[in-house]
Amino acid sequence: MSYRWAIAGTGSIAHQFAAALGRLPDAELVAVGSRHQRTADEFGDAHGIPPGRRYGSYERLAADDGVDVVYVASPHSHHHRHTLLFLRAGRGVLCEKPFAVDAEQAAEMVATARAQGQFLMEAMWSRFLPAYVKIRELVAAGTIGTVLAVEGDFGFPLPVDPTNRMFDLAQGGGALLDLGVYPISLASMLLGEPAQVAAFGQLGSTGVDEHIAVLTSYRDGGAVAVAKASLRASLACTGRIAGSAGSIELPAFMHCPEELVVRGRSGTERLSLPAAADSADGSNPEPGGTDAPARQGDGDRSGGGLHHQVRHVQSRLRAGLLDSDVMPLEESVSVMRTLDAARAQIGLRYPVI
Repeated sequence: MSYRWAIAGTGSIAHQFAAALGRLPDAELVAVGSRHQRTADEFGDAHGIPPGRRYGSYERLAADDGVDVVYVASPHSHHHRHTLLFLRAGRGVLCEKPFAVDAEQAAEMVATARAQGQFLMEAMWSRFLPAYVKIRELVAAGTIGTVLAVEGDFGFPLPVDPTNRMFDLAQGGGALLDLGVYPISLASMLLGEPAQVAAFGQLGSTGVDEHIAVLTSYRDGGAVAVAKASLRASLACTGRIAGSAGSIELPAFMHCPEELVVRGRSGTERLSLPAAADSADGSNPEPGGTDAPARQGDGDRSGGGLHHQVRHVQSRLRAGLLDSDVMPLEESVSVMRTLDAARAQIGLRYPVI
């Protein structure tokens, strides 16, 4: 069975996602929606979407009954609105991270998906990459013992530009939602929801958080996690998971590493796990299974690894399931609660959309 995908939004991530869909024989890009007909047409030209299915509004896209799943790639501030629109129109939704701008929005999205009987998942694509699959396997196997600390940061200096979405408070801009969500999600994947959250940061001239650190602690075992994000400084953009018997290092970029360095009882091992790789036969195991070796021959890296999450979504749909066991909806809401707690401590408030 082939799944008919539409993309809501025409920014850079939407183009990457379209390329990723092209790698899967059972995924078909059939429609696109945008705020403007011109951008919908330009996107359609770039990705071979028929002229009659290039929509200059999201409402028109929602009315297209020839769509099975919509990838929501609009600005953060519109994830909630657009996800509800498509769910209520009877479409499954893969919503780009961050899932929403706060936990209240996220909870409503989840409740609506369940009420409508539609598939919903946050597009936290890192979870489905070969390196992240291997991290879960190593931790489950006890390779590094009990996880006691998770560290991660993501940051680079950008010139302040009020027209750039990263500096636009109304679009959910700032370092935390765009960059900090990655190390916070990594900690959530391994440690669950924190018992305590402490945050320290600086707001810039446009009101967004430009530099932030978040410290979280956990009831079970006394574990801690540290996440840093910045639009002002060049951070290492790496991650590290420390356990009672070893560690796992995620080289830059920590949200899409090409390798892992594992230090354990038996020594140090460097694992090559290209983010965009498929298995040698063109298939790819589900996250949690044996990790796939890099494909030899065609060297296809289109989509940069976004196809792994698409394959997962389609496998869940094929099984008649309406959410993910790798990026559960409850966890997406939990991560938003952590982000909310961090925002409250630095005085970051988004305008009501």
